[in-house]
Amino acid sequence: MAVAQCPASCGELIQGWILGSEKLVSCPVEWYSTVEVSSGSPQVDERPLSRAMVDRLLQHWHYPAHISQDIRIDIQSTIPIAKGMASSTADIAATALATAHFLGHQLDEPTLAQLCVSLEPTDSTVFRQLTLFDHNDASTQISCEAQPQLDLLVLESPETLRTADYHRIPRQPGLQAGAPALKRAWEKVQEACISQNPYRMGEAATLSAIASQMLLPKPDFDSLLALVEECDLYGVNVAHSGSVVGLMLDRKRHDVDYIKWMLAQKKLTTHWPEQHLLRMVTGGVKLQ
Repeated sequence: MAVAQCPASCGELIQGWILGSEKLVSCPVEWYSTVEVSSGSPQVDERPLSRAMVDRLLQHWHYPAHISQDIRIDIQSTIPIAKGMASSTADIAATALATAHFLGHQLDEPTLAQLCVSLEPTDSTVFRQLTLFDHNDASTQISCEAQPQLDLLVLESPETLRTADYHRIPRQPGLQAGAPALKRAWEKVQEACISQNPYRMGEAATLSAIASQMLLPKPDFDSLLALVEECDLYGVNVAHSGSVVGLMLDRKRHDVDYIKWMLAQKKLTTHWPEQHLLRMVTGGVKLQ
């Protein structure tokens, strides 16, 4: 038996046209998918992509395909699905590391990333460090210095959008239009990590969130920006291919109850009725 865990993401810190193609930097948070791989028959209701990852690894290491039918996958996760919180990446990445360990193999981050993108567009939560990542083909993996500490008040919407459906939306003109803003945002992410400045990270995320309004607009976005200003928060980040939004803050410095009250006053809770206060964490898949 082997067990591995991968964090969710509160959308992306930045996503858009950077260095010649669409790339992202995910925002890992303390909400996890835990996957146990053991000997046994597959479950009837298992998640298809996790089984696909087991099969992909068997191919990778040249095992007979029938071995898959003797591998059981158990996933424990309450990460919201199809809302931009990297639930699928967390499942398949944790499945990959647990399966590798179960079979007696090591799996480094670049190989893990390549395996994940072979199944679907993948979040950069698979990396320990914040990483600028080409989520479609893994061709770009540029890691940052250690990230500044911050918290997120994650605003969860009932609206869902599957990543595959988002990628069918014609986005090229909007991506190109946002390229100058995303260039600045990527520079600010790097500055934030070098200087350990959460305000700089908030500026980066807010720039990217504003650019994302051309592609997948969030409701009452101006009211969100006004709340960030009024409460002197670090910034706002969004799921660029989902519905979740993150208010970037410090739970010791900012009055979270007051922020929640302001959300209700501005009627923003009609769009995001559920809120979760989570720490931003380091990414990466870990054996348990």
